[in-house]
Amino acid sequence: MKRFRGESLHKVDNKGRVSIPAPFRRVLEEGDPDWISGSNPTCVLVYGRKGANCLEGYSIESIDEVDSLISNLPRYSREREMLERMLNTQSLYSQIDENGRLVLSVKLRELARIRSEAAFIGMGDKFQIWNPDCYKKDMEKMEVELNELEGAEGLFSLLQSSKTKVE
Repeated sequence: MKRFRGESLHKVDNKGRVSIPAPFRRVLEEGDPDWISGSNPTCVLVYGRKGANCLEGYSIESIDEVDSLISNLPRYSREREMLERMLNTQSLYSQIDENGRLVLSVKLRELARIRSEAAFIGMGDKFQIWNPDCYKKDMEKMEVELNELEGAEGLFSLLQSSKTKVE
């Protein structure tokens, strides 16, 4: 499956309509099992993740994978109930309109501090929608964290540490 990649800045109108980058729409189409040519794909917007200053968008297939991971936790466990509550109550289905736009409600725009512009950020199996200034600050913070990594490989050293955790 294609992945969400890249970043782009888009205008948000007074009604909260914002165009989704065309490559992101192709990923959403591919990841929506009900999508057929000529129709509009559906995605899921998650807005309640603690510490996230952005909205997160998932294709239907991607959110199904997350739901499956949650379902693998023991039924009635506190961890499962927390994840189910956070991801199911603080998310919503959103259909892309015929012009390739999402409508962000006032509540969603307030939560992500989105006003007249929104930055769309590809994150592989999901995408994020940020206030451009907040995104810039988060990237600066991330740069500091990356500079603190040991070794000449920097960012790519994270891949090696991920491999060791799996083994």
